[in-house]
Amino acid sequence: MMTKQDSRLMRLVSRLLKYFLLMLFGFAIAYVLSVSFGVSHIAAGLFFIVRELFWRLGIFLFCLTAIAMILESFR
Repeated sequence: MMTKQDSRLMRLVSRLLKYFLLMLFGFAIAYVLSVSFGVSHIAAGLFFIVRELFWRLGIFLFCLTAIAMILESFR
């Protein structure tokens, strides 16, 4: 029986996406905890990091995912 193997790019994209979503989830938990404990300056810093860094990483991962999907469809 022959199994279809994903390319290295697809495995890399899935691993990067997994860690990106885990990191985003961790920052969401830290934000909720800092707001609930009344430490608003930490929450403001976390929001700045998320706004400035994560949207760029998200767009990069989206483009990388699109490239990997296109290359997989040509295979």
